[in-house]
Amino acid sequence: MAALDLRLRVPSPDLLALPWREPLATWDVTAVAFRDVPVGPSRHLVRFVEADDRLWALKDLPARVARREYDALRAMEDRGLAAVRAAGVVRQPVDGAAILVTHYLERSWQYRRLLMRVPATAVAPRRRLFEAMAALLVDLHRNGIYWGDCSLANTLFRRDGQVVQAWLVDAETAEFHPSLTDGQRALDLEIMTENVTGGLLDVAARRGEPASATAVVIDEARRVAAQYDELWALLHDEPVVELGEQEPIAGRLRSLEDSGFAIDEVRLEPADTTAEPVDDRLRLKVQVASRTFHADHVRDLTGLHVGPGQARILYDDLRADHDRRRLDDAATSVEQSARRWLLEVYAPRADRAHAAVGGHGDRTQAYCDLLEVRWLLSEEAGHDVGDEPALAALAARVAPTDSAANMAFVDLPTAELPIVTDDGTLAHDEAMADDRAMADDAGAATDEEADEEVEADGPGTLPAVDRRPAPSGPRPGPRPG
Repeated sequence: MAALDLRLRVPSPDLLALPWREPLATWDVTAVAFRDVPVGPSRHLVRFVEADDRLWALKDLPARVARREYDALRAMEDRGLAAVRAAGVVRQPVDGAAILVTHYLERSWQYRRLLMRVPATAVAPRRRLFEAMAALLVDLHRNGIYWGDCSLANTLFRRDGQVVQAWLVDAETAEFHPSLTDGQRALDLEIMTENVTGGLLDVAARRGEPASATAVVIDEARRVAAQYDELWALLHDEPVVELGEQEPIAGRLRSLEDSGFAIDEVRLEPADTTAEPVDDRLRLKVQVASRTFHADHVRDLTGLHVGPGQARILYDDLRADHDRRRLDDAATSVEQSARRWLLEVYAPRADRAHAAVGGHGDRTQAYCDLLEVRWLLSEEAGHDVGDEPALAALAARVAPTDSAANMAFVDLPTAELPIVTDDGTLAHDEAMADDRAMADDAGAATDEEADEEVEADGPGTLPAVDRRPAPSGPRPGPRPG
């Protein structure tokens, strides 16, 4: 019998006190603070435990697999990638078993579970979800990581500013390479397309979607691969430009920035060094910074720890505030402006925005929603409308159709999460069937517990979304102050 080998990255007395010598499946539910979190089908037993006022995910695995996944998740964290954070690994003294411990990703939803509530006809929110999945795979591949198991069940998402960010939640099959070949990338895309297609067809069947939805969901899965290809090409394209041409260069930089990337370096190299006479054409190469570029800057200036999408919005808002302050005092430094912005601008407005949405979700996300909705309403009115109409729109959950704030329903507690239909009405028969299925799949809740959760999902928890058209034109970088 092997000795217990416990490795934890967090000094948690409650975690240390858990019955690590016993198989996870046999832990006493009256002695351990389990929490039921539907996770859908899984190859391995997954349970959630509250310890020291935090939620942890525990996965039962063979010892070799657990250690490999622990190392993979730590490597992804070191590279700033969107993967759940490893908290520890415990090799147990019996049967070569181990338990992988990860931080529960707060305010996140499993793709499969959320899509049970978002029908195939709800094009805009589903598009955001699948764009995020494509971006996650691109980020992994750029870092030489072959996933091998991208699926609706293995991907979490949460809101991040005006975008959705996808998170890897299962790294059992991940492989690390100096770089991936085109063949490795193509195989990973093929596996993703097959898994997502199967997952979407299963979701459509459980929702009772009409037969016509089959073609729609198959096209959605293929579109994820197409979105991946578009983003990969954007990052790696090296167009040839004429010396002195500004628009092609500016256009490429704009495309990268609009896709959420910060520019690290721009290079112009001779397109053909062998040409005689010397060819004036140049090859444009753009190096992008890490996805955490803006988040690192915001943290350094303000101490706020935010997602990359939120950071881009806050950074723009902070810079705009700094420019206004310099009109009064040209000697004002960015650091001085950042401190005042945090106390005088961000803090009071974030509190009001968070209160407007009932205290649900993330305070910083509420602030980002306030800025976006204020800008959209101002565009619609033809003048700056101020914070009050935007706060009222957030409180009533009405916003222009194009607003990312319309995804705010996912910030509601699980018991309040409604079915979203394409006409804005609610239904919960499907939710009841889904949650029962999820409880059965996960083995995490009794029928009575599943019913209790779903009964709280009744009609009236979410007003219909206002279907006003969004104003034309791009959102400006600095938001209205």
